[in-house]
Amino acid sequence: MRLNLREIIEVPGASLPFQCELDTQGLDFPSVQKYKSRPRAQGRVYNEAGVLHMEGTLKTEMSCVCDRCGCLFDSVKLTQFKATIVEEEAEDHPEFFVLDGDEIDLDEILSTLFILDMDMKFLCREDCKGLCSTCGKNLNLGPCGCRKEIDPRFAVLEQLLDK
Repeated sequence: MRLNLREIIEVPGASLPFQCELDTQGLDFPSVQKYKSRPRAQGRVYNEAGVLHMEGTLKTEMSCVCDRCGCLFDSVKLTQFKATIVEEEAEDHPEFFVLDGDEIDLDEILSTLFILDMDMKFLCREDCKGLCSTCGKNLNLGPCGCRKEIDPRFAVLEQLLDK
């Protein structure tokens, strides 16, 4: 979606609200199994002393796979964003987004901001215990029956315990 900013470019203090939905194509992450709803964005572009800024939120619901235990879980991703829009690309400020004439490509900017804010690891809960490295049991459901591995340096001492 292209947003025309002609009305506010030369008017300090002016703002232009927007709402849109992002296409999930290109928003692929290994742990996101599917999007239950398309990412919805709402916000505004405003002129502050001749500089254009964009702020708002992006929200979506996803079905994810836990990176520790492999269980499916539902997650809501809420991204608060702020960005600066400039007339020409600045080499020393790659986080600025560039105007295309009097317009911006909202889909491109919002997709970039969404990707940059995405979690590196998806966990079903903060204290997820993961899987047993020996038998593969989900440790969130309780302890497994595996014997703890003993350091090979103590193998001789273990033989004394067996007697």
